[in-house]
Amino acid sequence: MARRALAEALGTGLLVTVVVGSGIMAARLSPGQIGLELLENSIATALGLTVLILIFAPVSGAHFNPVVTLVDHVLGPRDSPGATRLSAVLVYVPAQIVGGIGGAVLANLMFALPAATASTHARTGTALWLGEIVATAGLILLIFALPRGGRGAYVPAAVGAYIGAAYWFTSSTSFANPAVTIGRAFTDTFAGIEPSSVPGFVIAQIVGAGIGALIVLVLFPARSSS
Repeated sequence: MARRALAEALGTGLLVTVVVGSGIMAARLSPGQIGLELLENSIATALGLTVLILIFAPVSGAHFNPVVTLVDHVLGPRDSPGATRLSAVLVYVPAQIVGGIGGAVLANLMFALPAATASTHARTGTALWLGEIVATAGLILLIFALPRGGRGAYVPAAVGAYIGAAYWFTSSTSFANPAVTIGRAFTDTFAGIEPSSVPGFVIAQIVGAGIGALIVLVLFPARSSS
């Protein structure tokens, strides 16, 4: 369990480092060009996330996301060796949150910024919350539909591609992850989120995860035997 928790902390932390670090670099290389900055940020995130899943999946399942862990606990068969049991949930979620904060600190330090600064980037409102619901529901559907349909090998690439696309088709730029959201509150840079905006995003992500899980149950009521 300690090894799995470490993998979740490292994976989530490095994911936040990729998101925040590429956001800082994009802002420095393309100042004032928001569309180009978002493109650079989204490409780095999509590629980095794919690589991190490939690295850490054999150890912990590469959740890197509290709502993925919770849904896996609810939907996973209790007799499966890979199921996320309640004891694992209680370890994974804190590890992901701590890792996410550490990842933001690492990115800040790499770019010679203060280790931790509260973001001033307000992200709030019904439209953005709806964007997070859509982004998270889609992510949950993807992660759990592919294995149940016998296509689990495609998950790493598919998740990276989905998040890269969701940067652009959702109003919120697709955080879709409470641990990443909390981590990004610790950097006052391009990818940051104001601490007061965090609760609204997290609630929307939980709602989206629930919707995604329900869709999975309706479309794929049982795991594929293949």
